[in-house]
Amino acid sequence: MLRLAIVGGAGRMGQTMAEGLGDRPDMTVVALVDIHEPRERFGAVHVTSVNDLPADLDAVIDFSLPESVVATAAWCVAHGVALVIGATGLTSQQRAAVEAAGEHVGVVMAANYSIGAVLSERFAAIAAPYFERVEIIELHHDRKVDAPSGTSLVAAERIRLARATAGRTTAPDPTERLTLEGARGADAGDGVRIHSVRLPGLLAHQEVLFGSAGEGLTIRHDSYDRRSFVSGVSIAIHHAVTSPGFTSGIDELL
Repeated sequence: MLRLAIVGGAGRMGQTMAEGLGDRPDMTVVALVDIHEPRERFGAVHVTSVNDLPADLDAVIDFSLPESVVATAAWCVAHGVALVIGATGLTSQQRAAVEAAGEHVGVVMAANYSIGAVLSERFAAIAAPYFERVEIIELHHDRKVDAPSGTSLVAAERIRLARATAGRTTAPDPTERLTLEGARGADAGDGVRIHSVRLPGLLAHQEVLFGSAGEGLTIRHDSYDRRSFVSGVSIAIHHAVTSPGFTSGIDELL
């Protein structure tokens, strides 16, 4: 039985992880870390700091803020505990600290733990060399603080790599005049444009739109409920516990 703690345990994602992972026969959530009192504890204890966690954990799951992730990583290294990170928007310095933790314990960090989202990125990379242009529309709830999403950035990177490997380049954007600045979205490199939408009622959605002369291809993924991330996190936990080192994304784990 894997003993888990969740940092950000009072948040919406933390609560979903506590319930979903706690329902799995091989896992038990023993602690929720948050400065706020969790609405539901699911049998776990509530602590306000990682420094108050029991040392006999197998893994810590962190869906909190980027500034908290570094402290969590340091605690995991000090206690020999695996770490799974779902927080996005880390600075290069914060990411470097997390990668360094992977030299001592198993660490998995992913922008998206939905199996469908990861597969859609894989499909997009397969399609990328065969189309002239590609743009990404990512749609999230109105409480998401970073834009564009980490998922769209990963998708754009995989698309660029696939196109470069195939020797494909994108022609310059034909748009010559912007009536409104930013109307063409953010340039993620090699002409891959990302458009971010933030609206109440949404959760996490993404469309990758490909176009060539006479045809188009749209690859869309929708997460309607945060429980869609539980299976991917479970896979990441098992990997981090058994495989020391830093792993970015769960694509290679599927």
